[in-house]
Amino acid sequence: MLRTRQPIRLLGVDDVDDALDLCARDPAANVFVASRILDGGLGPGSTAAHGYFADGRLEAFVWSYANVVPVGTGPESWGPLAGQVRRMRRRSASFLGPREEVLGLWQETGSVFPRPRAMRTEQPLMATRTPPSRLGHAIDARVRPAHLHEVDLVLPAAEHMFTHEIGYRPYTGSSAFYRDSIWRLIRQGRTYVVIEGGRVIFKADIGSVALDTCQIQGVWLSPELRGRGLAAGFMASVVEQTMADHAPFVTLYVNDYNVAALATYERVGMRRAGTFATILF
Repeated sequence: MLRTRQPIRLLGVDDVDDALDLCARDPAANVFVASRILDGGLGPGSTAAHGYFADGRLEAFVWSYANVVPVGTGPESWGPLAGQVRRMRRRSASFLGPREEVLGLWQETGSVFPRPRAMRTEQPLMATRTPPSRLGHAIDARVRPAHLHEVDLVLPAAEHMFTHEIGYRPYTGSSAFYRDSIWRLIRQGRTYVVIEGGRVIFKADIGSVALDTCQIQGVWLSPELRGRGLAAGFMASVVEQTMADHAPFVTLYVNDYNVAALATYERVGMRRAGTFATILF
């Protein structure tokens, strides 16, 4: 088709298979974008992604809906894609993804974005295909999927985690929209919790599922319980159940300065599969 000869263009329904093929080259790094595509993110009227084409073939693209996330990009595509990324500056809250790609795009576009609140350029991408029980790790039986009627128990834990991690609350005014996002994860069986004494003391979410891969996010342990050796058993159980319930390849990324979290993930069998970077506005 004539439109595919243009080096940069908006991606749509006809590009879904090619975009997913690009994501599948590195599913650990690209599961976030792949899951959004499978959820209809390239449907009619979408402006979520622009692709870089060479000889009529999709070689790379940038997802730029709320977050700027590069897929398969490199020096040859950063410059051509930069114009589209700059146009997204008013609706983008962050850049995130593989470090080299994020920093390459940032070099081309950063001058038009607000000054970052944080640049986290060393975030180990961790992954495993081995159930922790096979490695002899104890599984804490208290971890289970949250129930829909427990959404208001999960909300304070989710809010505390988000605020501590990002630096501001996840909502202003009414919590209705944020609560609904939590409700949807619970409905999909993608929030795991430990509830004791009528409150959540641990939680973890499966934020993305695609390409036989899933990404854990929002891991949180109540502050007064940290340092007691509970996290490894809880995480081992989350990984075990996630493999059984959602996908056999489990990933997450973590800040390099979070030494305790890194040790926990390594303890349950996760190993480094790459490096992410996140630039927060």
